[in-house]
Amino acid sequence: MTTTENTELIEAWTSWHAERETVLREPHGWLSLTALQWLTSAPAGYPDLPGSWRSTDDGGVEITAAPGDKLEVDGVTVDGTVRIEPKDGQPGVLVTVGERRVEVIRRTDSYALRVRDPQAITRTAFDGVPTFPVDSRWVVTGRFEPYPEPSPITVDAVVEGLHHYFTAVGEVHFDLDGTRQTLVALPGKEGGLSLHFRDGTSGQATYGGGRILKTDDPAEDGTVVLDLNRTVNLPCAFTAFATCPLPPAGNTVTVPVEAGERSPLRPDLAS
Repeated sequence: MTTTENTELIEAWTSWHAERETVLREPHGWLSLTALQWLTSAPAGYPDLPGSWRSTDDGGVEITAAPGDKLEVDGVTVDGTVRIEPKDGQPGVLVTVGERRVEVIRRTDSYALRVRDPQAITRTAFDGVPTFPVDSRWVVTGRFEPYPEPSPITVDAVVEGLHHYFTAVGEVHFDLDGTRQTLVALPGKEGGLSLHFRDGTSGQATYGGGRILKTDDPAEDGTVVLDLNRTVNLPCAFTAFATCPLPPAGNTVTVPVEAGERSPLRPDLAS
């Protein structure tokens, strides 16, 4: 890569990284999480939350509150009991409590409340995500080989007993430091591919649950560019209140990927 190309790589990465940190700083983003409370079928109250909450046997959650509790669902103040139906593995239904948002989620067959508070220390003390130096050696061209048919897969989660269900669409093959690598690919939410993997830095310089690299759509001949400088942490690297998936079985790069995001500082764990 020429000096000009390397400069362009760094400039493009710098702009991308700044946008990444802007999204992380959003008032109700992943850095705002302050609690994860698992619901039972018995109505119960939870610390610092008004009203009572319970899961139902038929796939829903019931919230009971009085107008004075100032709970809102879809902009309407709760007066009595309302029912919501979060979908497994999807973003939850948001309940407004002042400046906070209570995200009601379903994970496997369990339901939980995830509190999002703009005043969370993980957000207010956030000082950026540490990264490895940008280097052109980490930009490689691989080949995507689609499966004949998309394949459902199940992966474990950082929360013991939970599972995530995905659809794998194929495999990406590439060489890194002269060693052949193969990763199961999931579809990206906005096109392209999503590669969730561990490597030799996992649990040391980077988060132990792995990191994710998103790519553009492969070319017609299957070639796909992997810019490992843009490998990012999952939300569970920043907070104890996420339910992130672990990588698909076998998704381990056999050499240390000293590129992309490192383990973030955790102000909530500071002594």
